[in-house]
Amino acid sequence: MSPPDTAVDGTAAGTAQAAAVARTTDRALVAAARHSAGRTAAVLGCTLSAAAAALAEPAVLGHTLDLLLRGAPSGPAWTLLCAAVIAAEVALDAAAARLTGEVDGRSTASLRRLALARLLRTAPHHGARRAPGETAARLTAHATEAGKVPAAVAHAVAALLPPLGALTALFLIDLWTALAFLVGVPFLVLLLRAFARDTHTSVARYQQVQLETAGRLTEALAGARTIAAAGTAERERARILARLPELGTEGRRMWQVYGGATARSAALMPMLLYAVLAVGGIRLAAGAIGVGELLAAVRYAGLAAGIGAVTGALAAVVRGRSAARRTAALLTLPVLGHGRAELPEGGPGTLELQGVRVVRDGATVLHDISLVIPGGATVAVVGRSGAGKTLFAAVAGRLTDPDAGRVLLDGVSLREVTAEALRREVGYAFDRPVLLGDTVGDAIAFGSGPDPGPETVSAAARAAGADLFVRRLPHAYGTRLADAPMSGGEVQRLGLARAFAHAGRLLVLDDATSSLDTVTAREVERALAREIRPGTRIVVAHRLSSAVRADLVVWMEDGRVRATGTHGLLWQHDPAYRAVFAADTEKDMEKYPGKDTAREAAR
Repeated sequence: MSPPDTAVDGTAAGTAQAAAVARTTDRALVAAARHSAGRTAAVLGCTLSAAAAALAEPAVLGHTLDLLLRGAPSGPAWTLLCAAVIAAEVALDAAAARLTGEVDGRSTASLRRLALARLLRTAPHHGARRAPGETAARLTAHATEAGKVPAAVAHAVAALLPPLGALTALFLIDLWTALAFLVGVPFLVLLLRAFARDTHTSVARYQQVQLETAGRLTEALAGARTIAAAGTAERERARILARLPELGTEGRRMWQVYGGATARSAALMPMLLYAVLAVGGIRLAAGAIGVGELLAAVRYAGLAAGIGAVTGALAAVVRGRSAARRTAALLTLPVLGHGRAELPEGGPGTLELQGVRVVRDGATVLHDISLVIPGGATVAVVGRSGAGKTLFAAVAGRLTDPDAGRVLLDGVSLREVTAEALRREVGYAFDRPVLLGDTVGDAIAFGSGPDPGPETVSAAARAAGADLFVRRLPHAYGTRLADAPMSGGEVQRLGLARAFAHAGRLLVLDDATSSLDTVTAREVERALAREIRPGTRIVVAHRLSSAVRADLVVWMEDGRVRATGTHGLLWQHDPAYRAVFAADTEKDMEKYPGKDTAREAAR
């Protein structure tokens, strides 16, 4: 389960986090509004003008009625003016609706770009804290709702004009009629306040349940084969839908809040109108106001009590801002920034870790590692599961930054290197690579910098042992990935080929041959040594053969470097090191009978 957006335990840290998310939310919404500033201003102008026309309408109608009742010559002209005011209100409302759609779309796109850019600029482990389904929901449904806020604010501001203007008009028409209406104003204020509070709470709960359900669904889709093989489809269906009743409850609660506010306003408004009508009738009988003024007073009372328009606009703002908090939570992810330094030309790839420490969730997982890896060396990082090998590899190639200490490549801190130089000179291959691009060739060529070209792509595929099976595909390297079903080993070979096609002075292979058979893994290691651009290699290894061929072994245990040295030396002097490879030793001894180091190590 992903971490909550804000703490709910009342701690100072939770309060600070909530405040940070709120500030980020407001900045993101302001940025989205600026993205469509002209259109948003047009929406505000149209809605305010439509509200002004709505305010003018009762006065014009009332005055026209008085003129027609008196048979005044200007009556027909005022009748035309009434028609013009009504037509203007309709036209302005239509223009505002069209502009609102444009503002909503542009604001949503702006929020999505901001959130996605931040997500892609953070260290991978930060982005992985939330389930993919939750992240997708934040970038889609919630961003869509949040994108409605700029226009909704404009509509909410305009929605305030008719009640305030109508109340002013009531005072101008007749003081006693206005005072009759004012008696119910405190009840309207309380109604609005309760509506805003209850709507915010119910919307926040609904969106949180929605996020968690989306996360479970995405997990199930990603593991469809495992679920089918395990025969747990019904159990997974129940797990995904487990919170559906709660989602329904929160959804009904939202509508209950809205319906309750509407019902209370429906009861309050007639009482206010009847009070205005009664007092206005008395004033009419006394000759203080005319028939037209009474008509205008009743219409203005209806506008002043227009709680429906205000609550609707307020609800849109509340829903949008609540959704914006979900999307803006991505904007609080720390950025993996880059400097402006370049790596020295022709550097050998010397890697140095100085007092590197990494902390995750308050626990130290890499402990003060200081190590120098000579340029051009092949280093095997070994250790039991959970020893910190993958995190060591992530720090070495700057997929994440240490919380203390420095990592230098050819004497330059990786924090200070430009993003272009870093990804040009530091390459990665993973145990479970994700293939990106339309075709197989695109997947191998995928990376920053210039396109490697067809020859480089095919050469990298040959080095990774992928060329043969790729050429058997219907369109070879032009085969669409969706039309090329591949085994785990074949996918891993394409991931290796991608790394080889962009190999720089440092190449990190994070268990990147784990799905390959021993013979293919040996061929890849040979090609890596002979056919790929020379440089430093860091190989997260589980196989004995990888450690045997390495120039240096870094043996990790519990987040610390327990020992470094050649495989033969470590094997000969430390039984605990031999135990790391206990399950793999006999197999590799049989596979590599000519490897003297392995035989000596086994003695």
